[in-house]
Amino acid sequence: MTCASCAARVERALRKVEGVREASVNLATETATVVAEAGVSTDALVQAVERAGYGARRHVEATPSAAASSAGHETRSLWWAVLLTLPLVAPMLLMPFGVHWALPGWVQWLLATPVQFWLGARFYRAGFAALRARSGNMDLLVALGTSAAYGLSVYHLLQSNGQHDAPLYFESSAVVITLVLLGKWLEARARREAGEAIRALQTLRPETARVVRAGVETQVPIEAVSVGDEVVVLPGERIPVDGVVLEGRSQCDESLLSGESLPVPKGPGDRVTGGALNGEGRLRIRTHAVGAESVLAQIVRLVEDAQARKAPVQRIVDKVSAVFVPVVVALAVLTLLGWGLLRGDWTQALLNAVAVLVIACPCALGLATPAAVMAGTGVAARAGILIRDVEALETARRLRTVAFDKTGTLTVGRPVLMQCRALDGDEEALLALAAGLQQGSEHPLARAVLDAARARGITAPALTDIAAVAGRGVQGRNGPHRVVLGHGRWMAELGIDMTPVQPWADAAAQSGQTVSWLAEDAGQGWRVRGLLAFGDVPRPQSAQAIAALRAIGVQPLLLSGDSIAAVRALAAQIGLAEHEVHAELLPEDKLRIIRALAAQGVTGMVGDGLNDAPALAAAQVGFAMGSGTEVAMHAAAITLMRPDPRLVADAIDISRRCVGKIHQNLFWAFLYNVIGIPLAAAGMLDPMIAGAAMALSSVSVVSNALLLRRWTPRAHDGLSGND
Repeated sequence: MTCASCAARVERALRKVEGVREASVNLATETATVVAEAGVSTDALVQAVERAGYGARRHVEATPSAAASSAGHETRSLWWAVLLTLPLVAPMLLMPFGVHWALPGWVQWLLATPVQFWLGARFYRAGFAALRARSGNMDLLVALGTSAAYGLSVYHLLQSNGQHDAPLYFESSAVVITLVLLGKWLEARARREAGEAIRALQTLRPETARVVRAGVETQVPIEAVSVGDEVVVLPGERIPVDGVVLEGRSQCDESLLSGESLPVPKGPGDRVTGGALNGEGRLRIRTHAVGAESVLAQIVRLVEDAQARKAPVQRIVDKVSAVFVPVVVALAVLTLLGWGLLRGDWTQALLNAVAVLVIACPCALGLATPAAVMAGTGVAARAGILIRDVEALETARRLRTVAFDKTGTLTVGRPVLMQCRALDGDEEALLALAAGLQQGSEHPLARAVLDAARARGITAPALTDIAAVAGRGVQGRNGPHRVVLGHGRWMAELGIDMTPVQPWADAAAQSGQTVSWLAEDAGQGWRVRGLLAFGDVPRPQSAQAIAALRAIGVQPLLLSGDSIAAVRALAAQIGLAEHEVHAELLPEDKLRIIRALAAQGVTGMVGDGLNDAPALAAAQVGFAMGSGTEVAMHAAAITLMRPDPRLVADAIDISRRCVGKIHQNLFWAFLYNVIGIPLAAAGMLDPMIAGAAMALSSVSVVSNALLLRRWTPRAHDGLSGND
């Protein structure tokens, strides 16, 4: 495909296949996405594309060697065109220096003919296919224009019997074809640069893995690794599989996967992602996913899908391109007849008509939107923002309200010990006793106690008869003394007087913290020893995320199922006002609020849990935290690959910049034609200059889109992105 008209024709051909419900063709990525009923074969789709005059195959991951081979063919064609065309334009280039020299007419014909019919054969093939399909495209315009100039030159050459003074235009036809080939080579190069994000991700996947089998480490191809295999990763190697660390401690660089610039510590029980770079430690990993099921493969698929889909603004371009080529051909005919009949100079009339045909090639129109989408989604993926739906990319720029879930989104999502208050003042002894009771427990509050004890260097005593009491807490023996740790209702059932520490408990509850009481029976009845208060702390970036949204004109909201005290405490810490907070909500309440907000303006929702999925799906733009549940990620249009809420403002920012580039590109693409076609029709543009302008238009829109690669997310440095 070479222009928007080509893409539109392939779409029409695919939609005519029985059972196809939807077809979308992307010129920049050269892919078609087809939604069809069961039973529609790939062969039927390929045949439909071939009948339209193009080739197709089932989409497979492009190998570097295949890409290099294709690039090499384009480069060789361009060099041959330049070498054959340069002698034809040399006399014109030498004229300003006082050198008047011209090649014999038959030599010009010998040089121009291979350019016209060998290197330019692609334009004839595609142009003929367009005519056969009763349509038009860029190739048809180039074939008509250059054939007219070449044919006129051959006619004059034959009439003059090879005399030097014959008016020949072989250089015009050859230069136009060479410039078109140059433009296509530059476009392909720019498109390869726009797709660098995907190729960078693909190169992260190691080709082999060191698998432990029968106690022996064996190097095997990555395709031979199965789920459940144990894999050893040495310092400095890339992790080949998704899995969980069994042994070893290290730091992993996940920057190309999640955009996280700092190394992430990994130890036993931590999840690791294939493609991450292992640091200084040796890791032994149990495999959880390989191949197409790995996180890396899913990321690549998400980015490819987003780049292959069509932005809503592209539909307007498609409608324009459907009538563009027939209108241009009609204008060229009018130019020919106008100049010929009014001036009587049919040679000049033909050259002006050729210029109209050449400058009007709609390449730039076809590339304006997909080139910007490719660059935008690619740079977003490298920053840790996965855009699954290109419509969301276009919609996010208009967001006026963004609602956040609380737990796991604006908070770390797990309880930590906030207070340890001992009645006798010995907080270390109280924490040690609590840690002794929680040894071996996987309860979230137990882990918080053990983490706090470990952080303070406290050694837990060895308690006996430890047992969990369902719905109440945990009990055990510290020597002869009975010890219990649990909530207030259990303490009341045991008849324990909690009055001495009640003020502490009330203050903790007012802050939204969860209180556990510790009591001991030393043989003289139960006596409260103190309390432990737990809370979910805000993420370090949450306050910055709220401020960043306000800075770009978006109102933040907090929707949570937690108690009003806990939600207000968090809001005060991260800069949310009381009217921006909604607490004690059920999933259906969140859904109702999002629907009400969506009726007033474009609304986004950020969440990570199963209960957030309905609201994520109802919002115009749903953002899922990558650390959350798979259901949330499927319901959302945008996934944040690391738990950093600042990425929401970054996603809105890249949306605004990407759509801005689309509008700029469309403006320039239309401007070239609005200015160029009248100038060509008025005889003010030589066909060679028209060809150069046409090639420049395509290259300029792709180059403008590539400026998006300079964008820097706020989440990296706290600053606004560069243009």
